[in-house]
Amino acid sequence: MNPEKIKYQRGDQNLKKDFVRAGRLLQKFNTVDYEQESIKTEILTQLLGTVGSGIFVEHNFHCDLGYNIHVGKNFYAGFNCTILDMAAVRIGDNCLIGPNVGMYTAGHNIHPVDRHKSGFAKPITIGNNVWIGGHCVIVGGIKIGDNSIIAAGAVLTKDVPENTIFAGNPAKKIKDITL
Repeated sequence: MNPEKIKYQRGDQNLKKDFVRAGRLLQKFNTVDYEQESIKTEILTQLLGTVGSGIFVEHNFHCDLGYNIHVGKNFYAGFNCTILDMAAVRIGDNCLIGPNVGMYTAGHNIHPVDRHKSGFAKPITIGNNVWIGGHCVIVGGIKIGDNSIIAAGAVLTKDVPENTIFAGNPAKKIKDITL
């Protein structure tokens, strides 16, 4: 797992401005006519940190800030994708994200005192040619290697080597992919 940890305060006014900015862009994105692909791409280019060519994200997309999300070329995300990007989320080229997938860089302290006031975040890194099935959960600090598959419904709590298939809750390696 990636050890980098970013701390944040919920009451931070700059952070609040960033949430509002992202919220406004997400509202536009999620209400634009479905066939207006060029408008959707333009909004995503404003919202996300880096956008490769050939990006397509279905409606009902949600994120915290947007600018911490970096996607490569030929990226696809299905309906109801949620990426909590309090830390960087880097997604390589030719990646497919199924519907109802959640990527959560954000977390909170286990001690209850002031848990609601602050948090921490760990980055998520996804390699090239990765396929993440529907209803998967990916927590902060995870790295997924190139060409790997995360089976539908998996809860990913540890790194995934390249050319492997992970499945289950918690997700475990079930097979190697031979190229």
